[in-house]
Amino acid sequence: MRLLSICLVSLALALAPGSAASAQEWPDRPVTMIVPFPAGGPADIIARAVANALSESLGKQFIIDNRAGAGGNIGGAAVAKAAADGYTLLFTTPAPVSLNKFMYKSLSYDPERDFTPVVLVAKSPLIVVAKLDFPAQTLGELIAYAKQNPGKVNVGHPGQGTLGHITAELIQQFAGVLMTNVPYRGTTPLTTDLLAGQIDVGMDFMPTYVPLIDDHKVRALAVTTSQRTTQLPDVPTVQEAGYKGFEATAWYVIVAPTGTPKDIVSKLNAAVNAFLKSDKGKAFLEQNTMQGVGGSPDELKTFIAGELAKWGPVIEAAKISM
Repeated sequence: MRLLSICLVSLALALAPGSAASAQEWPDRPVTMIVPFPAGGPADIIARAVANALSESLGKQFIIDNRAGAGGNIGGAAVAKAAADGYTLLFTTPAPVSLNKFMYKSLSYDPERDFTPVVLVAKSPLIVVAKLDFPAQTLGELIAYAKQNPGKVNVGHPGQGTLGHITAELIQQFAGVLMTNVPYRGTTPLTTDLLAGQIDVGMDFMPTYVPLIDDHKVRALAVTTSQRTTQLPDVPTVQEAGYKGFEATAWYVIVAPTGTPKDIVSKLNAAVNAFLKSDKGKAFLEQNTMQGVGGSPDELKTFIAGELAKWGPVIEAAKISM
């Protein structure tokens, strides 16, 4: 019995440090970071920058896996159902972790139940742009034209239920106009058709469009933040066009499957915060018209709750259903 007791105690002591060590040793192999949108879009661009920084700081490769479709739900579901071991993460915009729950009647996962917050990486304004030969020079002129030609203005956005889609609906709701929404599978095909003149207007995250605006390939009509942006100081806000209280901001987060060890979440959080504070991180964000945020996992949880409270009524009023 004494020998058995000694063996059991030894086994318990051996197992306990091993469990702690597994979190301390993470990562000991490559980590997959799923981006639920196509390659080349704003979420993909910043995800790759963050993945490179994490690879350098944590010593193992962070691999981007683009799984587009269903407004981000395909990638979201993949992470929600993945093992909670820190080797599968979701880098995403609002839809899969918050807004889609208001639009999809039957999600295969519950974002509030199935994800644990890691870090709020950055925020970015959305922008309203038009093809160069479109008759409207300003947002006000666009609204006036749309009123005179109901349903004839084609508005492209990066997918059903994305923030670009919701923003397009919200502007129409504020202005009392009807436009034809044209959903794309991400920003890249949207910009391709906008440059080719296949659609009239685009509403999307801002970073991709700044160089196109600077090169006079598309025309900027408005930004959706409450104040003008430093990257495009001459472009007015939607509020300046007469729509008081209008604001829509894109944001980028990392979440993990619920049950991921807190030590791993903390390690990830610290590494991303360090990147955002670094000169390299600040330069990247400035170049891509993004504002670094950072903070703790609890702060991200509070932020997402606030976004749910803000956008839920808007989506319901616009009757956006997937």
